[in-house]
Amino acid sequence: MSTEATIGKKMYGGVFFIMLSALMLEILLTRIFSVTMWYHFAFMAISIAMFGMTVGAVAVYLLPKYFSAERAKAQLAQYAMLFSLSSLLSFLVHINVRFVPSITMAGLASVALTFCVLALPFLFCGICVTIALTRFPSRVSKLYAADLAGAAVGSFLLSFILGPLDGPTSVVFVAFTAGVGSLFFAMEAGEKKLQKQSLAVCLLLLSIAVMNIAIAGPENNLLAIKWVKGVREEKLAFEKWNSYARVAIRQQPRSEPFGWGLSDRTPVTRPPLQQLYMDIDATAGTVLTQFNGDLNSLEYLKYDITNIAHFIRSQADVLIIGTGGGRDILSALAFSQKTITGVEINNDIINAVNRTFGDFTGHLDRWPGVRMVNDEARSYLTRSRERYDLIQLSLIDTWSATAAGAFVLSENALYTVDAWKIFLDRLSDDGIMTISRWFTLSPPAEMYRLTNLAVSALRERGVQNAGAHIILVNNMLSKYNYSLGIGTLLVKRRPFTAGEVRTITEICRRLGFAVVLAPGIAADPTFASLTKPDQSAAFVSGFPLNITPPTDDNPFFFNMLRLKDAFNVGLWLQSDKLPFNSRAVLVLGVLLVIILILMLLCIVVPLAVTSRRLSFRGTLPFFIFFSGIGLGFMMIEIAQMQRLCVFLGHPSFGLTVVLFSLLLACSLGSFLTRKIKPENVSLPAILILAALLFVLLVFGKITPPLMALFRGAVTPVRILVAVSLLFPPGILMGTAFPLGMLFARRHLVGMTPWYWGINGAMSVFASVLAVAISLNWGIAGSFWTGLACYAAAFMAAAVLAYQVRLKGYSST
Repeated sequence: MSTEATIGKKMYGGVFFIMLSALMLEILLTRIFSVTMWYHFAFMAISIAMFGMTVGAVAVYLLPKYFSAERAKAQLAQYAMLFSLSSLLSFLVHINVRFVPSITMAGLASVALTFCVLALPFLFCGICVTIALTRFPSRVSKLYAADLAGAAVGSFLLSFILGPLDGPTSVVFVAFTAGVGSLFFAMEAGEKKLQKQSLAVCLLLLSIAVMNIAIAGPENNLLAIKWVKGVREEKLAFEKWNSYARVAIRQQPRSEPFGWGLSDRTPVTRPPLQQLYMDIDATAGTVLTQFNGDLNSLEYLKYDITNIAHFIRSQADVLIIGTGGGRDILSALAFSQKTITGVEINNDIINAVNRTFGDFTGHLDRWPGVRMVNDEARSYLTRSRERYDLIQLSLIDTWSATAAGAFVLSENALYTVDAWKIFLDRLSDDGIMTISRWFTLSPPAEMYRLTNLAVSALRERGVQNAGAHIILVNNMLSKYNYSLGIGTLLVKRRPFTAGEVRTITEICRRLGFAVVLAPGIAADPTFASLTKPDQSAAFVSGFPLNITPPTDDNPFFFNMLRLKDAFNVGLWLQSDKLPFNSRAVLVLGVLLVIILILMLLCIVVPLAVTSRRLSFRGTLPFFIFFSGIGLGFMMIEIAQMQRLCVFLGHPSFGLTVVLFSLLLACSLGSFLTRKIKPENVSLPAILILAALLFVLLVFGKITPPLMALFRGAVTPVRILVAVSLLFPPGILMGTAFPLGMLFARRHLVGMTPWYWGINGAMSVFASVLAVAISLNWGIAGSFWTGLACYAAAFMAAAVLAYQVRLKGYSST
């Protein structure tokens, strides 16, 4: 075995910047995928990153002579440089290749191509990290601490650069930071040629970023995205990125009024309206309407089914959730409502409507009685003590993935029983909550689930006969909406009066809408069954689609297929007839198959081949240990991210606080193991891992009640609570990998790249498995599965400790 080389501070700096870049690129890809593909695919970025890094680890394991300790420092600089350059080049390939959004051979090929091309930079990153952690084993605790600290800072930094920089320019910035890591490694190696090459790469990337920033306007962007959702990107008048959405605005010719729910009997507006089209992540569209203050020009809004509640609540205090381009605010103005509070989570939308295009929209925020608030609506209402006569949610589903991935954060926390109980509490005694969603005919599963959600929330607030508190109307296939109908659900704390039912019925008759469900009216027997006081749980569980009411522990409202449906051949054959959001579970199945095939080809087969020339005797406990901590970490990270992002309210808060706190805590935990020696590792390892199991058990139990207790607290307090829930487990979780490597140094040092690769491979698998478990058994199920994985790792460590005590191992 070669003598281990000494390392200086520059080595830690290189590892820090490499992992800072890797984490930023991984998160950034979730944002870019949500624009270029569909939000279902965004969480694939986690799998891509883990897969690429695992293949890199396997490469180091398979080629020990090439990746020797003597060449390690120079190779770190070289592969960090390749990581830097390939980050930009693979991104350029992605934005110039059309994604095929269908479950066909072409569609599967486009997903596989995306996976492989974008895994390339992570492969080079994986080689770097594996070399650092396995060729300098006596420094593994400090190097792993630098690795995690870099990842923590990367998660924090990205939320600040996305905004000042757009998505493509942010990729260049990430490539630049990887180049800085290469420069640190080159200085550590002391090779002038490598230093000059690394510096040249950094300057080149910095120049590209500056040029892209200097060219004003999205239409002139050198790195502009060419394809979105499988079609060519149109010319943009405005574009703004942040950590959870891309807002784009396009010029529109004068046209008929925009509105998915407008009646066919809407009068023709003269002159035609001037509207700007705005979308979020190249979908979820709405409009900015030119408004000069003439309320008569807004009469057409009284023909939209999403506004039907205004007819039975005049001079009302209105709260609008998701103001978008301001259309719902204009609707409330058209009905002369008393006060209007609009809550919009995306500040870039507020600024676009009221500042950038303020002269066009009429500066809605300056109107008497109108107030626009930048906040997450659920969090805002939890803290607020005000009560409203109308709370309106019109088609709130951005189909955008936050920076942590679609299945982690994008499932809307507004559509859970816990959220609706808050909304009901903020209604005045006779207030109405109005929610509009898509209404399909075969069957209207989304509206079934929405109705069941309303029934469950009402019952938890003490209402037994929920049917007396609910009205559902729809507008099917009008000339303004050729593909889907719109349904509007009205929910009251008090029963609807006979007069209110008559008014709604008359309005529907006059405008061509249909009353689907109301006190004394049931046009659909399924809706009637859902609202009966004796509704059977067997009826809901036996329904072909999942219409159970979502909760905070299972907030996946838009997923109405069950996990078993991913393997239903009949559904695959009819996938084009499913509601769009329901196809996500099929995508999950596709991704799981792709990952398993790629893991087999790139990880399992190479390892199996090498087993002929290397002895794997005695490695089973190591395999279980590193598999357990790889699975366990990802399971618990994703579960806590899903929980705490709802608690913290704002997507950017959730991402930054959860990732930064957890990774920084893990970094500290790894650093604290630096003084443990291989010959004395057994007792500390058993004690630390036992403490980890105890702490995970305790924090798994106390997290939900603590979140409920502090949900109404101000943001700094909620952040403090979240950090307190993450830091103690994080410190102990961070000790597991270096402790395992200390055990490995007593066995076969040459096997350490394989152990790192197994750890990464299981993390890849866990990134999909955690989502599958959450979909089927809730977020808590994912957390407790993670705990079980750590328990398996603890038992493996106990076996290793026993073997050391029984006969000992010597480093080979």
